[in-house]
Amino acid sequence: MRGVRLLLLLLVGLASLCGAFYLPGLAPVSFCELSQPGQEGSKDCKSQIELFVNRLDSVESVLPYEYDAFDFCQDATEKRPSENLGQVLFGERIASSPYKFTFNKPETCKKVCMKSYNPENAKDVSKLAFLKKGMQLNYQHHWIIDNMPVTWCYDVEDGQKYCNPGFPIGCFVTAAGRVKDACVMSADFNKKNTFYLFNHVDITIMYHSGKDENWPGARLVAARLEPKSYKHTEKNDLICDGLPMEIPAVFSEKLDLIYTYSVKFVENNSIKWASRWDYILESMPHTNIQWFSIMNSLVIVLFLSGMVAMILLRTLHKDIARYNQMDSSEDAQEEFGWKLVHGDVFRPPRKGMLLSVFLGQGTQIFIMTFITLFFACLGCLSPANRGALMTCAVVLWVLLGTPAGYVSARMYKTFRGEKWKTNVLLTALLCPGVVFADFFIMNLILWVKGSSAAIPFGTLAAILAMWFGISVPLTFIGAYFGFKEKPIEHPVRTNQIPRQIPEQSFFTKPLPGIIMGGILPFGCIFIQLFFILNSIWSHQMYYMFGFLFLVFIILLITCSEATVLLCYFHLCAEDYHWWWRSFLTSSFTAVYLFIYAVHYFFSKLQITGTASTILYFGYTMIMVLIFFLFTGTIGFFACFWFVSKIYSVVKVD
Repeated sequence: MRGVRLLLLLLVGLASLCGAFYLPGLAPVSFCELSQPGQEGSKDCKSQIELFVNRLDSVESVLPYEYDAFDFCQDATEKRPSENLGQVLFGERIASSPYKFTFNKPETCKKVCMKSYNPENAKDVSKLAFLKKGMQLNYQHHWIIDNMPVTWCYDVEDGQKYCNPGFPIGCFVTAAGRVKDACVMSADFNKKNTFYLFNHVDITIMYHSGKDENWPGARLVAARLEPKSYKHTEKNDLICDGLPMEIPAVFSEKLDLIYTYSVKFVENNSIKWASRWDYILESMPHTNIQWFSIMNSLVIVLFLSGMVAMILLRTLHKDIARYNQMDSSEDAQEEFGWKLVHGDVFRPPRKGMLLSVFLGQGTQIFIMTFITLFFACLGCLSPANRGALMTCAVVLWVLLGTPAGYVSARMYKTFRGEKWKTNVLLTALLCPGVVFADFFIMNLILWVKGSSAAIPFGTLAAILAMWFGISVPLTFIGAYFGFKEKPIEHPVRTNQIPRQIPEQSFFTKPLPGIIMGGILPFGCIFIQLFFILNSIWSHQMYYMFGFLFLVFIILLITCSEATVLLCYFHLCAEDYHWWWRSFLTSSFTAVYLFIYAVHYFFSKLQITGTASTILYFGYTMIMVLIFFLFTGTIGFFACFWFVSKIYSVVKVD
């Protein structure tokens, strides 16, 4: 009951974070013109609009970098908004920029700064080389105005418009004349072996006027830009027109790069503040594909449910009725199949310590995932609330050490284990330790490469403090209550001498059954998995948490039914070693996930470089381990309930 109360308190605490269904916790900001007396400087209305810059990333490299790594124009004040744990773990580095606007005051070709590079200066050569490397790998800016991404909208196939929350820093025309997608939009980018820098942006800020509303000023509802390249010949009287800014591949003469911008304001009362993200999210593809994914998964679930129903209603019902009607004299002659192994089916498994640890960790991950997705469906973890999803998941994992310790201890006691201290320590340290070691190695690579995704030492220390200061003690508390409980009572007694298992056919042997067991659960998730991998590695926004939660429920059902089905077949073949097999049958879905991740890496991504490849597979292994524990735990407890149920209704002498 104490564990249930703790969970309820946690749910109430998380629910209090949700101020509204859409964009929770983010209050609208009103902007006014300077000419309106009494408005400037008040809390209700601002005139200055700040543009913040985020890290730069690329689909061709896993290594993100901070804005100042490319020697762009810097803000003298260098203000950084506070970042939550999720933002730090994702490597987001938001900083202020020198791009500052006054509401409803347009600007044309305004100079931001000038960067000069001398070929005789080694530091200048290094900075320019890094900038050109970024253009080669198609690194992209990510700008933010009023907590809203500044988007670059352009036409794609079938006359549709795609709004990208990032735009490239420039483009490179190779010696063979090949160009990136960003370079196709301009016919001026025609010199081979040349870099073209986007040193000018035309920004359009749309606002919703509050004249007829109950709030002062106006609210920003969209921010769009168009990157351009201009070779400014004059340093004072700038004209944003003419030839593009070329950077030769061979740097031999002094080079001046002048950064400029133009901004205009457009009133648009058709867009409400609460729905200002819609034009970004609607341009993200694939709602129809999501529905296809759901229908595909539902067909698999219906097929499995039909198979399980047939077994339970026909085969098992007849078996149980026949067994219960038999006389003791007939029993010895007529027994066959799954009832023959009733004296061995609950014999403790080998390596019960490891299995109980996996089950405890899997329970912790399952509860964490369920609560996180539930609140994401409510809108509490929307894309506007940056880092909230990861922060919620990490905090929940830390606080859910109690159910992990309880389940692990209770199952270990049921397996007749006696080394309770080892069980508790392994539950608290084994799987989190593997994840942390992998994460630490990845962080070292990021640190050596100077990436913004490298976690600061202070954050690593905070994570360790949360692990050892909160999660480990809660695991010990849960294990204490788990060991105080009686072992789970089995419906039948276990014989002293193990029964010999007859020769098995190919399909009832352990390995083929385990391999087949993961196919159907993976078939339910592989389309959704594509969008999740896109959001992680191709930097697309993922916001369809309703679809994801539905697929999550379907995955639970599919893993349970597939494991129960194969467990019944193995018991009918008089093979009573079902403990580990039930766990591995559903957890083999993680192996298919890894195979798909390898296929995705070679077929969909353009990642180059040894460091990026190591990082991709290092982070993938963390995902695979978490999925392995999660799906295995689902299959095990479904099978455990099934086996206990069928043997509890059979009369055994």
